[in-house]
Amino acid sequence: MKHTQQGRVAWGRRLALGVVALAVIGGIAFVMVRSGPLAPTKVTVVQVRQGTVQPAVFGMGTVEARRSWMVGPTVASRVLRVVVDVGDVVQAGQLLAEMDPVDLDQRLAALDASLARARSAQVAAQAQVQDATARQQLSAGNLHRNEDLARQQFISSGALEGRQQELASANAALQAAQANASAAAQDAQRLGAERAGLVQQRGSLSLRAPAAGVVTTREAEPGTTVVAGQAVLRLVDPASLWIKTRIDQGRAAGLAVGQPAQVVLRSQPGQAHAATVARLELLADTVTEERLAQVAFAAPPPGVSVGELAEVTVQLPATPKGLVLPNAAVQRNGGQAGVWRLGGDGKPAWVPVTLGASGLDGAVQVHRADERAALAEGDRVVQHSQKPVHAGMRLQVVEALVPGGSETGAEK
Repeated sequence: MKHTQQGRVAWGRRLALGVVALAVIGGIAFVMVRSGPLAPTKVTVVQVRQGTVQPAVFGMGTVEARRSWMVGPTVASRVLRVVVDVGDVVQAGQLLAEMDPVDLDQRLAALDASLARARSAQVAAQAQVQDATARQQLSAGNLHRNEDLARQQFISSGALEGRQQELASANAALQAAQANASAAAQDAQRLGAERAGLVQQRGSLSLRAPAAGVVTTREAEPGTTVVAGQAVLRLVDPASLWIKTRIDQGRAAGLAVGQPAQVVLRSQPGQAHAATVARLELLADTVTEERLAQVAFAAPPPGVSVGELAEVTVQLPATPKGLVLPNAAVQRNGGQAGVWRLGGDGKPAWVPVTLGASGLDGAVQVHRADERAALAEGDRVVQHSQKPVHAGMRLQVVEALVPGGSETGAEK
């Protein structure tokens, strides 16, 4: 009786241990199926839709001035004074700086005296011409009267020859006077040209603004000696500011003059400024493989500085209507682009696609690469997955994934 009771107790213990073991095994199996190696892969999906894509290209650039000037002397000289400072707004023809004239003023005074003397000599030569002309006319008249008297034989032939000699001498004197007058005029003209050149040289020492603009830099201060062509001041036209933009050559297809753009300055990160592609450079950068474009502001924003960095987004023409997906849904499988489409049984199937235009918002147009596995509007495709997807694997669709592979929101 006692042995029977002990057997029953032992059997009950074994039964309890078996139940516990089954519970543990069931729990392990449940965990493996729900979140372990046998659990379905969590994914988020998106539906294929019909729509257009607004392509855009992005580039970085620096603010530059389309019109700028370097103002300096045409000959080597020393800076006498600078009358403007950086940031000053100047008008065309306004005095900016003066160079030291050294002895130019004294040379001008000497030339003025020489020119006055030459003009006096020219007046004297003209008087000599008038005197010689009068003598020549008198000699010609006397010869004419003596010729009449000689024909009537009132005077001898010797007297007539004397009158003829007087006329020849008068003609020679007139020619000499005229030559002297011409030489005096040429001398005065030469001195006048020398003076004009010296005046022009003296005037070039006054550096004036070639156009309206803003002073950006002072390259030399009073007392500095500069060579010909060296800048003393630099000016820019603030209305001509644009952005020299570098755009990846692989994305520059379709870029054209006149396309609208948005510019975000480094100093104003929260504000986009309207702009337009003003020029495309013929030469590209072969080292960085970038194309250069000049993007002009619709209206230069206040506070912009030359040399400031800027982000430029150029809007390209919208594409025709077609199938559109987020770029994140496009995967690579065996070197080919495609998407994982969910079938009616919830299992993924690989559908190869050809990519079209893409926008900066992440949307991309896709074209069917294989009609046997055609992609259609309304199809559900995998956008993000907990781990790499393969054909026929078990999937669990969730609203969103978070780091660690867990999902957020309700399961679908």
